Amino acid sequence: MAEEEEDFSSLPFSDRFAHKNWKVRKNGYEDAAKAFEITPDESDPVFKQFTMDPGLWKGAVLDSNVAAQQDGVNALCSFLKYGGVPACTRSRNATITPLIEKGLPSAKAATKQSSLEAILLYVELDKADPILDDILSGLSNKLPKIVASTLAALTALYHAYGVKIVEPKPALKALPKMFGHADKNVRAEASKLAEELYRWLREAMKPLFWDELKPVQQQDLEKLFEGVKAQPAPKQDRLQRSQQAAAEKAAAAQEEGGAAEEEGPEEDVEEVGAFDLAEPVDVIGKAPADFSESMASSKWKDRKDALDALHEAANTPRIKDGHFDEIMGLLAKTMKDANVQCVTTAANCIECLAKGLQRSFAKYRGRVMAPVLERLKDKKLADPLGQALDAIVASTSLSDCLEDILEFLKHKNPQVKAETLKLLIRSLRTTRDAPSKEETKSIAGVATKLLTESTEATRSGGAEVLGTLMKIMGERAMAPYMESIDNIRKDKIKEYHDAAVVKAKDKPKPAPAPKAAPTTQKRPTATKKVAPGLKPPTKRPSSPQSSKPASSTSSPGPSKPAGRGIPSKLGTLPKTSGLVAPKSKLHGAGPAPRITSPRRTITPHSEDDQAAAAPPTNQKPTNRGLAGRPLGKPSASTLSSPPRPTPTQAPSLPDADLAELASLRSSHAELQDTISDLRSTTQKLTSQIHELQHSNAQLIEDHTRDVLSIKAKETQLVRARSDAEAAEQGVSRLQRENDRLKRELSRTVRGTADNQSPSSGITNDRIGASSGDNNTAGSRMRASAALDDDPSGIYRDNPHSSTSSNSLDRHNTSRPAPSRRGWSAGLGSPSEEKENSERGGIDGINGIGGGGIRKGAPSDGARSGGGGGGANGEADEQSKPVENWKRAAEVTSQLKARIEQMKAKQGLARQR
Repeated sequence: MAEEEEDFSSLPFSDRFAHKNWKVRKNGYEDAAKAFEITPDESDPVFKQFTMDPGLWKGAVLDSNVAAQQDGVNALCSFLKYGGVPACTRSRNATITPLIEKGLPSAKAATKQSSLEAILLYVELDKADPILDDILSGLSNKLPKIVASTLAALTALYHAYGVKIVEPKPALKALPKMFGHADKNVRAEASKLAEELYRWLREAMKPLFWDELKPVQQQDLEKLFEGVKAQPAPKQDRLQRSQQAAAEKAAAAQEEGGAAEEEGPEEDVEEVGAFDLAEPVDVIGKAPADFSESMASSKWKDRKDALDALHEAANTPRIKDGHFDEIMGLLAKTMKDANVQCVTTAANCIECLAKGLQRSFAKYRGRVMAPVLERLKDKKLADPLGQALDAIVASTSLSDCLEDILEFLKHKNPQVKAETLKLLIRSLRTTRDAPSKEETKSIAGVATKLLTESTEATRSGGAEVLGTLMKIMGERAMAPYMESIDNIRKDKIKEYHDAAVVKAKDKPKPAPAPKAAPTTQKRPTATKKVAPGLKPPTKRPSSPQSSKPASSTSSPGPSKPAGRGIPSKLGTLPKTSGLVAPKSKLHGAGPAPRITSPRRTITPHSEDDQAAAAPPTNQKPTNRGLAGRPLGKPSASTLSSPPRPTPTQAPSLPDADLAELASLRSSHAELQDTISDLRSTTQKLTSQIHELQHSNAQLIEDHTRDVLSIKAKETQLVRARSDAEAAEQGVSRLQRENDRLKRELSRTVRGTADNQSPSSGITNDRIGASSGDNNTAGSRMRASAALDDDPSGIYRDNPHSSTSSNSLDRHNTSRPAPSRRGWSAGLGSPSEEKENSERGGIDGINGIGGGGIRKGAPSDGARSGGGGGGANGEADEQSKPVENWKRAAEVTSQLKARIEQMKAKQGLARQR
């Protein structure tokens, strides 16, 4: 047995991992874990065989022996822990699925824990997206215990890393199916996962899956979430390797950086939960198609319905970007609406659009913010308008909205000023970016003026603004603005400062690293150190261009490079302008160049020295060190010569650098002035743009109103034209009726003339008898009209005149003789009788039958009695004429009035 164990231990890990004996595999797993722990770094050769053949780990995780499987998963964890990112990326495709299917559902708790640790290590070393995809595939497994263990792994994953590292959308979309699973353990693990996600996302997670749940499931989850709502915001428990490296660097730089690093993920979680989880929704497509027409309606109910429909479409966590210019313009115009409900709904629409569009809302901010601020004068609308303004500031930034806010803080309406002040305070508390120095100056200036207002609320608001701003910027930055404030107000500002809770902190820029001093400042303290026994140069070079250090064949060693400090004993040498050895020392030393400092003014001892030491004007010096001094001991003549002062003795900077620095400062000042001018110009142009936008909106509103008025006028004109056409038709109809009446009158006149002739008496009696009692008010009216319209008056004034007789004779002679003979005799053919009876009936209806119209002889009156035309004609002879004449007079007056009305209408129609 000992020999076999020795043979097994000498085998490579690949053979031992694949051995048929589970004890050999188990020992191989244990030895591999120990080998990984003692490696110095990730590049150790022991990792190579496992990265080249990741299938070894698949066999270790799927080991059929439970004890060997536990050691195999432990070895995988050790491999990932010490192997780093290469070990993760090479092995994860082969191990994640086996860990889900065989490791997490294992019967041994240690194996479960090791498998979960391996999954967490995979996420720690690299990105979580590929790991999450493989884990979610376990939710579709047929075995309930695998599904439940997968849900437990997801819960642990989100608990350790949070939703910023691990994407929560896929898990949220899979929850409804898990809640409907037949196994109770799966449903319980799904509830735990939902609770963990609610810790991070709160209410932002519901739109993704809430509607797919049953009401009972929703109620159970609500009860489960009640205990989570009181808990503080979660923090990431486990950091990735990249985050660990960043935290170490931040901690090394400064302690505050570490605190900021810890607070960072919590802030990011809120941003993720608010916006990034939801899918973009096309609000423009869901908005009412006739939104513009409805908003232009004069009925507030139509406008309210259109705004409600838009609010329902826009009330979504995320909105797809599009062209909202027309909608924003109508919402801004609605701020002037007299109906409070319309303004409230429009403010809610603006709030939803700002929250759903986020940064895309910035291009519409200028159109809606000023009208909303202006409508703050209505106390009833303070809450919805304030919420809309908060959403606008949150979707853009305080810097973008600050100009409008400060402008309305100067508003003459105290209600507008107070609500704008509250908006500024809320914005300072919620902003994540500290204001710049210019913005701080503007805010502090306006708030300082508010401290002297007449109302207590405004003064307190100004103090709260200064206190909140001091919390962000710090007391030192606010000190210049606090000098002119009395102590009482300072104490109040300090109280607000202590109570303020802000999210932004002004991080002062770190002090710049000390720049390397210019070479002209360092080189004076550096020189070449001459090797022992080397004499200083005794011959001045003919040209200052040669700047090589002196060398000698007798030098025992190479000279040290320039840049070293001069020994302290040389600091006692007198500062002389003659920095070269006398000519007597130059012989025998060979030509050695003199090292000079081109930035230093050298004053030679003699005119020859001056001529030799003057460098050419067109050459830039290349050596800035203090090399004008002799490298050896100075000669006696040099030491004895009196020092000659130079005009640039020991300057802090050379003249050229000073001049360049002065020019740079002047350029910097000019640049600052230019920047300030550009900023002022930008502000002016921005204000002009706003004014033009307001005027454009007003012009659009006026144009819309004019178009509506023109359409109304056109409608009125069309109606007037239709009325005129109807009146013309009525006039033509009345004219035709008038012509018909005239024709009837003419026929009546002819019939009356015929009835007055002696020969027609019997005929009239026959007509009256045949017509019966059909003489109505119409016949009397037409008879009266005939009398009134008689121009000659023959029937009215003198019915027995010769003219009337002649006229009647002419009318009587114009009738056919047989008809007259038949009528006078009371006999005739059947056709003539029928014709006479029909004519008598028609004449009776039209008021022609009978002689009741005449005032003539009694014989005529008897013949024209009309009624039965028989035995009663003689009895009614005296009473009927009087009654007929009265009725005829009444009908005549009515007919005259009607004719006058017709003429008046006809005249009006012609005038139109």
